[in-house]
Amino acid sequence: MKKISVFLIAAMAMISCGKTYTAQTITLMNQNDSMNYALGLVNGSQLKMYQLRNDSSMETVVEFIDALQRGYDGKVEQLSEAAAIGKNIGQASKMFEQTGLAENPAWAINQKLFFQGLVNALYNDTLVMDADVARNYFQEQYQASAMSIDSVDPGKSITGKCPSKVKAVVLNNMIDSVNYAFGYLNGNEIVQYVLLMDSTGEMRREFIAHINKGLKTDIKNPQLVNMGEQIGKSIKDQEEQGLIGEPSLTTDFMLIKQGFINGLLNYEEQMTGEEAGEYIQNTMNTIKYGNTKEEGEQFLAENALREGVITTTSGLQYEVLKMGKGRKPVATDRVKVHYHGTLINGSVFDSSVERGEPITFGLNQVIAGWTEGLQLMPVGSKFKLYIPQQLGYGSQPAGDIPPYSTLIFEVELLGIEK
Repeated sequence: MKKISVFLIAAMAMISCGKTYTAQTITLMNQNDSMNYALGLVNGSQLKMYQLRNDSSMETVVEFIDALQRGYDGKVEQLSEAAAIGKNIGQASKMFEQTGLAENPAWAINQKLFFQGLVNALYNDTLVMDADVARNYFQEQYQASAMSIDSVDPGKSITGKCPSKVKAVVLNNMIDSVNYAFGYLNGNEIVQYVLLMDSTGEMRREFIAHINKGLKTDIKNPQLVNMGEQIGKSIKDQEEQGLIGEPSLTTDFMLIKQGFINGLLNYEEQMTGEEAGEYIQNTMNTIKYGNTKEEGEQFLAENALREGVITTTSGLQYEVLKMGKGRKPVATDRVKVHYHGTLINGSVFDSSVERGEPITFGLNQVIAGWTEGLQLMPVGSKFKLYIPQQLGYGSQPAGDIPPYSTLIFEVELLGIEK
């Protein structure tokens, strides 16, 4: 772990007008603390890399962390599915004022036409275009826009509320048409998957009302805020099950939250996002397969006492079943072998013997236990190798081999190939 100066912490704070969050080193007292922090850090780093790659301002970070806290505290507005989707569409259409329609900077959003297309689809009005025409037209224009090398003036955004009634519109140009078509496509999808059972029209009215509520938001990145609220709620909902569903780990929201902050602010003095992901995986494997590791260690300790078993300084054990008279390979050689691999409980996970076909490979391309063990064997030998987990696959699963497994191989060295 590296120490971090007060000056560096201050530099990482990303000061902006109003509220800020600060990256900081956290004291992690035990495995439980480290797991909570790592969980926040790896997710914050992923958000930074993908969702915030073009916007890492403190304003956006504050919006997300505040949403995370609201979700955890249960202070998120409870909405029906139709209302929630309506609100999200309203927020997204407001965001399109900055990013362009469908996040295409070549298309300025015309909210009046976008929403009218959506409402016309809600009520199955096909006077201007139907769903198939809207889909084909929008896809054609989107592909043409992506392929165009010429800069296009997107025009100015036109704002407006979502209407409540069907209305015929005049589409004067391509920008008008893609706005209407995109709205119609969204409306058609909502009818099929959300409003199918709306026989009274009440759900449609609620949906439209919440679009207009979403339009009034001052949120910079509503999609990220919604994500933060859902993640916070999920953390709270799963507390009784244990962190990541593991009963032996308890949730510490403040450590998760600081992990998110450090990840979003790209603060990696204590642990990188990649290291956090590896730590989580290795710890969960240790918890789940800890008995496998202990049983392997006990097996090897007892096996070392058997007559004929030799233990090397690395911990590898081997037993000579037949000693050959050929030369011994070196680590850079390619060897041809027959082998039969089992776990300590006798279950077979791989066997060239059972397949009836030997295998050839570079001796420096296999697990460490094989690289070491085969260099002890003259050609024509047959050894039994007892490979401790750290010389095998360690904490990683490999096919039918669980993490931390001690491996047993009967290996016959058939030849060394040039």
